[in-house]
Amino acid sequence: MPPLDCLPIATEVNDLTSPSSAPYDPDNLLDRVSRRSTLESNYEHMMDRERQLVEARLELEGGDVLSVGAGWHPGRHLFPAPAFSLVAVDADPERAAGATSSGRADRAHVGRAGSLDFLPSRSFDVVLYRLVLHHIAFQGPLAPCFTEAARLLAPGGALVAIEPGLWHPVGLGLAVANRTGLATAVHGTPDDIPLSPRRLLAEARAAGLAGELHAVTYSWRRLAPALQRAIEACDRIGSRSRAAAFGHTLMLIAHAPV
Repeated sequence: MPPLDCLPIATEVNDLTSPSSAPYDPDNLLDRVSRRSTLESNYEHMMDRERQLVEARLELEGGDVLSVGAGWHPGRHLFPAPAFSLVAVDADPERAAGATSSGRADRAHVGRAGSLDFLPSRSFDVVLYRLVLHHIAFQGPLAPCFTEAARLLAPGGALVAIEPGLWHPVGLGLAVANRTGLATAVHGTPDDIPLSPRRLLAEARAAGLAGELHAVTYSWRRLAPALQRAIEACDRIGSRSRAAAFGHTLMLIAHAPV
């Protein structure tokens, strides 16, 4: 796996889901001023928060999970073996193969989000998009991903999407950089698109899923560790309806009808 400080913002685990994604330039402003230890501190906190939210909100003891755009880390920390059977899908054959050879997935397929017609309907308890949709948003609409998830979910199953939020100050800053053509110089690539919480909920609703929103964290991986820890104290309110939308990293949990 490439080092964390050589990957684009918010994509430490899942690289781009399509060969047509914009290239990443590691010689950018934010990577030049960031330490690897600082990035890893935030990443560990994010993983802990993700686990807390998934355990509290899904209350699953086992099941079948599909990780779309799985990258190097398809979400095994959220859905551990042997209770959960995890299928990884990635557009990159190397990453798909690596998911199984590393033990992070039980099976893997080469495929692209929105085009997984080879998978049977109603066959998964969870469909996971972990730091994936904000890249897809650069390439095209998100509706096919949500519609596909709704088809693949068993009755009562849940789509889980973890994405950078637009309404956080960092998200707003990235959006400005993207719009002004400064994205590559500032954070390495123009295809990190922070997502509006309103859009995530609307996409879920349009696909027939009942969505709820949570803030994974309000902190930012580029901040000094002491400042990260101070801001992380706010994460305890991340499931409150008015506060959730302003998280730096959001978690959408959207349930299929029973």
